[in-house]
Amino acid sequence: MNSGFLLVILLLYLGLLFFIAQWAERKGNSKWTNNPYVYSLSLAVYCTTWTYYGSIGVAANSGLNFIPIYLGPVIAFPAWILILRKIIRISRVNKISSIADFISLRYGNSRFLGALVTIISLIAILPYIGLQLKAISETFHIVTQSEETNNVFLDTSTYVAIVLAVFASFYGTRYVDASEKRKGIVTAVAMESVLKLFFFIILGLYVTFYVFDGFDAIYVKASLMESFEERNTVHGLEGGMNWMMLIILSFFSIFLLPRQFHMSIVENNREKHIQTAIWLFPLYLLLFNLFVYPIAWGGNILFEGKDVNPDMFSLLIPQLFDNTFMTVLVFLGGFSAAISMIVVSSITLSTMLSNNLLIPYGVLGSLQKDNQESNSERIVNIRRIGIFLMIILAFIYYRYFIMDFSLVSVGMISFVIVAQLGPAFFGAIFWKRGSLNGAVAGIIVGMLICFYTIMLPFLLSSINPESNFFKEGFFGFTFLQPFQLFGLDYLEPIPHALFWSLLFNSLVYLFVSVSFKGDYRERNYAEMYVDIDKYINNHENAFVWKGTAYVSDIQKVLKRFLGEERTNRALSIFKMKYNIAPDNLMADARLVKFAENLLTGHIGTASAKILIESVTKEDKISLPEVLKILEESKENLIINKKLTETSNELKELSSQLKKANENLVLKDKQKDEFLDTVTHELRTPITAIRAASEILHDDDEIPEELKKQFLQNIITESDRLNRLIDKILDLEKFETGKQKIYPTQGNIVQTISKSLSPLQQLISNKKIHVEFDENQKTTIISYDEERIIQVITNLVSNAIKFADEKAGIIIITLSEKEDEYLKVNVFNNGKVVNPEDLESIFDKFYQSSNQNIKKPIGSGLGLAICKQIIEAHKGKIWAENVQNGVTFSFTLPKKIQ
Repeated sequence: MNSGFLLVILLLYLGLLFFIAQWAERKGNSKWTNNPYVYSLSLAVYCTTWTYYGSIGVAANSGLNFIPIYLGPVIAFPAWILILRKIIRISRVNKISSIADFISLRYGNSRFLGALVTIISLIAILPYIGLQLKAISETFHIVTQSEETNNVFLDTSTYVAIVLAVFASFYGTRYVDASEKRKGIVTAVAMESVLKLFFFIILGLYVTFYVFDGFDAIYVKASLMESFEERNTVHGLEGGMNWMMLIILSFFSIFLLPRQFHMSIVENNREKHIQTAIWLFPLYLLLFNLFVYPIAWGGNILFEGKDVNPDMFSLLIPQLFDNTFMTVLVFLGGFSAAISMIVVSSITLSTMLSNNLLIPYGVLGSLQKDNQESNSERIVNIRRIGIFLMIILAFIYYRYFIMDFSLVSVGMISFVIVAQLGPAFFGAIFWKRGSLNGAVAGIIVGMLICFYTIMLPFLLSSINPESNFFKEGFFGFTFLQPFQLFGLDYLEPIPHALFWSLLFNSLVYLFVSVSFKGDYRERNYAEMYVDIDKYINNHENAFVWKGTAYVSDIQKVLKRFLGEERTNRALSIFKMKYNIAPDNLMADARLVKFAENLLTGHIGTASAKILIESVTKEDKISLPEVLKILEESKENLIINKKLTETSNELKELSSQLKKANENLVLKDKQKDEFLDTVTHELRTPITAIRAASEILHDDDEIPEELKKQFLQNIITESDRLNRLIDKILDLEKFETGKQKIYPTQGNIVQTISKSLSPLQQLISNKKIHVEFDENQKTTIISYDEERIIQVITNLVSNAIKFADEKAGIIIITLSEKEDEYLKVNVFNNGKVVNPEDLESIFDKFYQSSNQNIKKPIGSGLGLAICKQIIEAHKGKIWAENVQNGVTFSFTLPKKIQ
């Protein structure tokens, strides 16, 4: 492909990313940018060109050995519910913006430790950024089939580096407060994650099912190749140990890489997003690695005997088949993997460089003298310059130091260096005895071991590959061979370096921490880190500080960095939160901590501490005093928690009482309506009987035929009155336990048929279609047939009343559950029950409040009696709204206890 055309495609692609980032920034807290899926996908910044190209190279050369580097994150993610949530809470309440701030704050807010973590991160990540630039340059030349050049101005990666520096400096420094969320960057990275996965899967499908005839075809051909079996085994216990160390390495990396800390902690908007990340990100890694093996061994088959770089199989395979479109897609996927890592890493490192090195050790003094606008501008410019420096230094490193090294080798060394922060990092959140001296000593010793066992050999091999140092060790002591330190000869160089460096790092950290106690500030932050859940809501209360400080002095410092408006607003919120008088002059420990937090995002934890200390006078506190204050703080927190719980319980109780009162009012109202209805129902037949009787009594000459009609009316109304009285008495007997049931063995199908028979005329008059299979088989069970007929008659009568007036349908069905119960369902189309009334519909005072706005028909006793009868049978009865109607169901146990 023509170089100019490919450059145009790259510029258009970068323009798309600029557009997405700008759109996301404008959208702010829109659901399109602030959701768990964007957060989870942004974590895929973990997948760099190493994943995109390097994993294929490893799989091609050593088979399954590419897997461990992804098993670590997969193992780590279930622990995120505990670990990551804890780290996020600590970072949120302390306004932490980088891993350097996180570690240094825990160990007494140490300026030196913050600087040390920053330097180690720079040593680890700058070559890693250079690695991405190297991948961009190499793949560009492969796609365009052009020769690499020593002329920097003709190297594509030069201009890519400049464009990325502009992009990162523009979107990465929009906020002076480094702890602010960068929605534009996060959304752009999430989009890149989707695209690079999509392109890689397309490539995998192309190689597996177009170039070859599926996975089996690749395996069959690959298995015939020399050393196939050797490359695709774990190699016993020794291989297993190598795998274990690589899994530990990747486990540490998912927490400790500055870009991962930034995306997972600093850019986290809501804790609940973690719940999505713990399954989506491992799924993402699985999908990404699904086709690594087929592509790698497909490349081995196609390029057998040819001198090609296995890292580039993903580009070389489609290029071999003249598929330019596929080649460009893969190139864009790799380009996405590279630039997302470069942008996020450069932003993170520039923040660490400014907040933990340049400001506390250089420009802090001058920042104190200027106003807020000038200070903010200088801080932003420092970070912008830092971003440019990061990328330019990485470019220089790539051009002059790692041109001849593979993607994996450079990436692995970076991981080992970053892993030296592990003991201090995890000790910070789980071990209160961990001290500043222990953390510093452990990191330095670990770095020295790391330098001797992997970094020094790496540098020497580029200068003199035949150096005796590799074989004879330091000063000829063979037990000091860098790749076989102390005679350990079965681990490969990376696992070997990781094992010894982490071992010495951890031991020194533990020994020094136990041997030498930290000061009161370390112990204070240890409590606040390890027990963050206790202090999450009122963490300022847990900050131990004694001395003299004036609110006005602290306010002046804050105004230099936050401005007058934001400072006044923050202090007003603080005073309101802790119920402090507006005219209070003296500052306490809470305000000191609050002020430090406000400054932390702008200038880092160490510089914030220095500035506040410059306007306050702190008294020395002994360790026992710290523990006493913390204990009092814990007691206050427990009391506050109990008061809050009691308050919540009272609110809940009040709500329940209010609801109960409303129910009683409703019941009372229904009772009144019920009594009105019953009175009306009783009066109606009595009135009719009296009227007919008076006519018969007063008129002796009434015709015989008319006399019989009046007598029949008296009989009919008497029956009606009798039935109503029976219902009232039945209900009363069931409620008082006087009414008994008399179960006998019966066939429920026949019982239902008997119940339907007297209702046939009414059904016919209303033109209702009834569905019931009278020929179905059912289990013979024990029940009181007379009472069940009463239930079915009531339910069917109810269904007739509320079925659709034009095309009414009633469906009666039976179902059984093994030896437990038999279930009867009565469905009618038409009106449904108000969802709020589905439970109260069986109350004895209930009548539907919405029956086409008409006076309810009936006494309201039918369903109440049904419920009493079914419960007397140890069954259940309920109603539920279904599509186009309502179903009343009841169960009868097959064995009544």
